[in-house]
Amino acid sequence: MNQMQTPPAQGDLPHRLAELLRIGVALSRERDINRLLEAILVAAKTITNADGGTLYRMTEEQTLRFEIMRNDSLGIAMGGTSGVDIPFYPVNLYEQDGSPVHSMVAAYAVHHDRSVNVADAYTEAGFDFSGTKKFDQKTGYRSTSFLTVPMKNHEEEIIGVLQLLNAKDRSTGKVIPFSDEDQQLAESLASQAAIALTNRLLINHLETLFESFIQMINAAIDDKSPYTGGHCERVPTLTMMLAEAVNNCRIGPLSDFTMSDRDRYELRIAGLLHDCGKVTTPVHVVDKATKLQTIYDRIDLIDTRFEVVRRDAEITALRGGMDAAELNKLLEGLDDDREFLRRANVGGEAMNDADMARVRDIAVRYRWRGPDGGMHDFLSIDEIENLTIRAGTLTASERQIINHHIEVTIQMLESLPWPKHLRNVAEYAGGHHERMDGKGYPRGLTREQMSVQARCMGIADIFEALTAKDRPYKKGKTLTESLTILGKFKLNGHIDPDLFDVFIWEKVYERYAREFMSPEQIDAVDVTGIPGYRAPPVA
Repeated sequence: MNQMQTPPAQGDLPHRLAELLRIGVALSRERDINRLLEAILVAAKTITNADGGTLYRMTEEQTLRFEIMRNDSLGIAMGGTSGVDIPFYPVNLYEQDGSPVHSMVAAYAVHHDRSVNVADAYTEAGFDFSGTKKFDQKTGYRSTSFLTVPMKNHEEEIIGVLQLLNAKDRSTGKVIPFSDEDQQLAESLASQAAIALTNRLLINHLETLFESFIQMINAAIDDKSPYTGGHCERVPTLTMMLAEAVNNCRIGPLSDFTMSDRDRYELRIAGLLHDCGKVTTPVHVVDKATKLQTIYDRIDLIDTRFEVVRRDAEITALRGGMDAAELNKLLEGLDDDREFLRRANVGGEAMNDADMARVRDIAVRYRWRGPDGGMHDFLSIDEIENLTIRAGTLTASERQIINHHIEVTIQMLESLPWPKHLRNVAEYAGGHHERMDGKGYPRGLTREQMSVQARCMGIADIFEALTAKDRPYKKGKTLTESLTILGKFKLNGHIDPDLFDVFIWEKVYERYAREFMSPEQIDAVDVTGIPGYRAPPVA
């Protein structure tokens, strides 16, 4: 172990030290764990000119799990970005009785917190290389020199083991033992690699914790109302679908738009947080399924008044104050008006002026005796206001309460100390109710004042709302119906026309429909008949 070796050729050391520094910088920049682990092993092989190697990670069960395996002579590439799983069991660090394992060289390196340099596995005493010899027998390979280096984090905890196989002479290619210089360089690299790996794991854990908090907020929002559950999941998904389509589209005015992995992460976080302000929105407004609903649907109170008017009319007739024909006419009118108000109570897309006038007429045509014994108009001012809502189920004041959620969203997000790579989250999330013509809310931004990402989220929010089948006041629309409305929004300056074109050209709506829409909603779409349709330009 740790035997002295012949020093490398003169002038080789400065080059290898420079390579070590370059590798350290590269490792610190790598964000993906698999690519980072792979880069560590490849760098160690390169700097020591090893033919093969294995990188192990420490598990919570106190074993060493195979993460990356490479062998140039055998063409073996497992783990990491190779897509090939490593079929070997983890290396046990302890026996069943709890005693430490010393016979396996990787386990020995962990328990003794030291590097192990073996010149020849076939002549080395003290370690069990039977598995290695079986591997050689099966493959025809000759495993000779081993260099095993523990990887420690900033808290001096061993988080992995780097094991290199068969150092090769740089001039002749002959397998030789690893030199002391190889060991020192490998140990230095292992130290840098452990720091880079620990930092990346810590960042990943923080990002996971952060996203878990976001999911918790969204779960609380969705749990407030059974009718909007899933909205906080579907909008960011559709936003990313459209943004990726724009990123991949090489025709049209947005052909130069590109996203990096950081851009994608930033947009995804913004999508997940786009409605976080709804934590302050009253449940009875969010859940308002009919025009008269508050905590309960007040249409039943109006039904009761009809019964009171009916009863009073029948009493009047029995007392001789009304003949049978007049009574029947009144009762028929009562039944007709009651059914009309029931229909009016259901929010539609457009209530006409005649129906609104009829509601106001009913409000004063009938009088009823209340619990206080006094006579009252049939409908209160508040009931008239609700029953004459032209579209949907919300009054102007209730609509303002709903709209206020985006102002709260912006306030919440702008109050957070975002790191540089997430500094646009508030802008992306806060712009999904703006319009391209500046008539949106809360800030009245125009298209030129908004990022492509914020404009993507605006389209996603609208299309999700049109197709959603879990709203209390409407059924989910078909693809053709939804695209027709979206196309009209393009023409009237509501949504970004270029993004709408990509939405159609790249068939983003089809991918979304397959994942989130019911089969009965997915009809055959003739895109040429959609308002605002524009054929894609020739590339």
